[in-house]
Formats: sequence, C-alpha cells, structure tokens
Amino acid sequence: MAFFFNSCNNKGDSTSKSIDTCSFAKGADISWLPQMEASGYKFYNDNGQEEDCLKILKDHGINSIRLRTFVNPSNDKFSGHCSRDETIAMAVRAKKWGMRIMIDFHFSDKWADPSHQKKPKEWEDLEFPDLLDVLFNYSFAVMNGLKQKGITPCWVQIGNEIPGGMIYPEGSTSNWDQLVKLINKGYDAVKAVSPKSKVILHVDQGNNNERFRRWFDNVKNNGAKYDVIGLSYYPYWHKGRPDFTLSINDLGANLKDLDHRYGKEVMVVEVGGEDSKEQNTYDMLVAVQGKVKEVPDGKGLGVFYWEPQGAKAWSQYPLSAWGEDGKPTKALDAFLTNLN
Repeated sequence: MAFFFNSCNNKGDSTSKSIDTCSFAKGADISWLPQMEASGYKFYNDNGQEEDCLKILKDHGINSIRLRTFVNPSNDKFSGHCSRDETIAMAVRAKKWGMRIMIDFHFSDKWADPSHQKKPKEWEDLEFPDLLDVLFNYSFAVMNGLKQKGITPCWVQIGNEIPGGMIYPEGSTSNWDQLVKLINKGYDAVKAVSPKSKVILHVDQGNNNERFRRWFDNVKNNGAKYDVIGLSYYPYWHKGRPDFTLSINDLGANLKDLDHRYGKEVMVVEVGGEDSKEQNTYDMLVAVQGKVKEVPDGKGLGVFYWEPQGAKAWSQYPLSAWGEDGKPTKALDAFLTNLN
C-alpha cells in the first residue's frame, strides 16, 4: 500500500489522516460552502452542536471533495464565486481534513451543463488556435496554483456534463475534431503539472447506455485523451421515472459496459436525491455505491454527492442531504456503509 504526500493521501496537521490512494471515493461537491458560511449559515452535527461542515462530512464517511472552478465569475450567490483563488483555498482547507481532491473545470464564467456551455467572456473573440492556447494556459495556471499550495488533485474534470460539448460554438459536438482538440489541450495542461492526476470526461444521464456509447465512440474515434469516465445520476430528473429502483440496474449495466467497451475506470461524479425523502435517498446512495463497486477489477472508483450540505433553506435546491435544522439528514449516513 503506497502513500504519497499529496491530496490523494494527505498528511499534515492534526486534523488530517492518511487516505489510501486506492480506497473507494466517498465524495461530496461542496463548492457552495464558502458562500454559505459568508452568509452566516451555521452547520450542526448529529448532536446539534455547531461544527465545521467538513468535519461533519468526514464523520459521515466522506473522504473526497469535488470543487468546481469558473474562469471570471460574478459574485452571484448561486451561480458565481468559485474563482481560481477560491477553489485553491477550499482545496487547501479540504486537504487539512485529510480529503482527496477533484477539480471540475467548467471553462465558463458560470454554470456549464447540458443546457449551458457558454465560453468565458474574455475568450469570446478568440480564433480557434488562440482558444486552444488560452484553455491550456488557464488550466495550467489553476493546476500550478494548486501545486504551489501542496495540492495534487486525484482527479480533474475537463468540462462539466458535456454531452453536447463545451465552450460553444467551437467545442460543440457538431464538430468533434475541434471538441477533442479542446479536451486534449486540457488533458495536456493537467498532466504537464500533475502527471498522476486522473483526467475525467463527464456526461449526464448515467443510466442511458446509448447516450454514453454514442458519445464515447466519437471521442475515441477522434483521439481524445482521458483516464476516467464520469457519470451523473439523478433519478429525480428522470421524466416519469423518478423512482431509482426503475433505473439503478441500467446504471449498473452501463458502468460495466463502459469499462468493458473502452477499458477505462468509471466513477459517479454527481448524484443526489430529495432531502424530504431521507430513507429513499439513503437507499439510493447505498445502491449506487454498490453498483459502482460491482465494476470488475476495482475499476469503479467512487461516488460523489452534489452539494449535500447545500440546504434548501439557503439554496432552494431540493436535492441536498441537509435538513431545516441545519443538520445532515439520514441520507448522508449511506456513506458510512461498508459494501464488499
């Protein structure tokens, strides 16, 4: 069992504890946390005592933290912040609690997802060769900023939920050659600073095998460089089928097929369930972890909850794992389960 001094295996102050670099990731994207704290939101542990949110998460089995980063974000409460400096500061803080780090490059000034892949304003008038250069330089700068603070991310996403591509219009899937060139520039920048970081390509609808085959066949045929296939899985958004039991087997089959078809590791990088249905969300999280662990040869790397601490009282988001009392719900206990 190898140990390294980086965010895949943190050693440092008294709050941190070494994590096996090969251990299953039980993760959380907590990119809203700095804004929540700045607004005065208080976090309480299961006993009702005010406590650092990161400690509460760690006590519930979370060993990895995912952080999004925007290029030149606004100060908007919900879709701003997450600048390079804020992201680096959060990574340093998470490392002190012994957490491994995932960086999620959106390549936008705000949210990037299947409905929004708007390029940063500063990049709008660039010709494509210059766009490639600025993407490389920006990615390199973020990674180097992390390195200077002693952070080596275990995983780095090139784009966030990019079934239609990223950095429109140049990076749309209407032009696979250009999209793959952008992906590869990001990959090269990450590896230039941090060769051990695993690069993730991320697509939504993790139970939709046809969607994934079509997308990853195209990136393979165009020579994309990456290490891990990342999936989102949100039964809540499945039209007419919000019950996870109707799609969980499709997720499991897709994970195994992706491993077999492309020879890549796989990971559920976003998952979430209704905060008001604690038992259902708990059961769903246990099932998702189980399906990821069923991928042969340990190639199912882990599961990340998207903003579990993002309580509805603050965010209006219905899929957190936090209650009106400021405490985590039972759903978060799913990460304390030990599945073979």
